[in-house]
Amino acid sequence: MTHNIAILGASGYTGAELVRLIATHPSMRIAALGANSKAGQSMADVFPHLRHLDLPMMVTIDEIDFAGIDLCFCALPHATSQAVIKALPKDLKIVDLSADFRLRDPEVYAKWYGGTHDALECQAEAVYGLTEFYREDIRTARLVAGTGCNAATGQYALRPLIAGGLIDLDDIIIDLKTGVSGAGRSLKENLLHAELSEGAHAYAVGGTHRHLAEFDQEFSAIAGRDVKVQFTPHLLPANRGIIATVYVKGEAHDIHAALAAAYRAEPFLEVLPFGQTPSTRHVRGSNFCHVGVTGDRIEGRAVVIAALDNLTKGSSGQALQNANLMLNEPETAGLMMAPLFP
Repeated sequence: MTHNIAILGASGYTGAELVRLIATHPSMRIAALGANSKAGQSMADVFPHLRHLDLPMMVTIDEIDFAGIDLCFCALPHATSQAVIKALPKDLKIVDLSADFRLRDPEVYAKWYGGTHDALECQAEAVYGLTEFYREDIRTARLVAGTGCNAATGQYALRPLIAGGLIDLDDIIIDLKTGVSGAGRSLKENLLHAELSEGAHAYAVGGTHRHLAEFDQEFSAIAGRDVKVQFTPHLLPANRGIIATVYVKGEAHDIHAALAAAYRAEPFLEVLPFGQTPSTRHVRGSNFCHVGVTGDRIEGRAVVIAALDNLTKGSSGQALQNANLMLNEPETAGLMMAPLFP
C-alpha cells in the first residue's frame, strides 16, 4: 500500500530533510508540498540537491486538497503550526515538527513561549514524539508532537537513569553543543558566516532555553517529583549535529549497564562499549543516536555523552519514524541509511 504524504513547510531545512528521507521510502509518496513563501517554485529551484526527484510544485497551504492525503508533516515555525493544524481535517494524521504541541500544560506553554495556545483541543490530544518511549501511544495517535532536537539528545542520555533511580536527581548538568541548522533557514545576523565561523559560543545561558520545559515535563513525570537540570547549549560552526555531555552523580558501570539494557532492542540507539565516547561525525545524515559512558576522576560521578544529527534523528528522521508507526509500516522503513563519513 502506498500512503500519500503532504509536507507543510517544505522550503525549510526540516522540510527538505523529510523530502530526502521519504524519497526512498518503499510505501510513501509525496503528494503535496506546502511552502507559502516559495509557492510556484520547484524543490529543485530551492534545494538543488533534490533536483533528481520527481516532486510536485510547491504551493500555498490553502491550495492543497487534503482529500486523499493519509498523513501530513508540519515543518512550520513555532506558533504557526497551531493555527494551521487546527484548520486541517479532523481525520488527518499529523506529525508536527514545531514546539506547538510538545508541552501538555497550557500554562507552561504560555510561560515558555510567551503567548496563549490557540489550539487547546489539539494540544490535549497530542502525543509526545520521543518514539522509543511513547511508541504504543504513537501507533494510535492522530497528532504527534515531535520533540526539540536538544531535548531528545538529553533525554536519550538520561531517561533510563532517572527511571532506574541510578543518579542524584538534584545534580544533573547538561552541556550541549549544536550545529547551526537547528536555528532554521531564515536570515539572522548572528548566523552569518563571518559572525559564526572560527568560534563557538554559549546561548540561552542561565536556564532560559525553551527546551528546558521539555526536560522539566519529561524528567519530572518519570521521577514522580520535580526534576530541574542545569542546561547550557552552545552554537558550533558546523551545519549538523548535536552532542550532549551530561555530568551525573552515580556509579558509572551501573549507568552504562542500564543504558545498554534499555536500548539493546532499539534499532536507532547505539550504546558504545564502556569508556568509548561518541562523535557527531559518526551519526551525520542518519537516524542513529550514539551514547557513551565513562567514569570521572571524582569517585561516584559519571559522564554520559549522546550524539545525534539534529535534522534527522532530532527532527525529520524522528518524524518519519513516528509516521511509520502511525501508518502501520515497519518503524525503520526509509531510515536505515548509514551515516555520512567523512
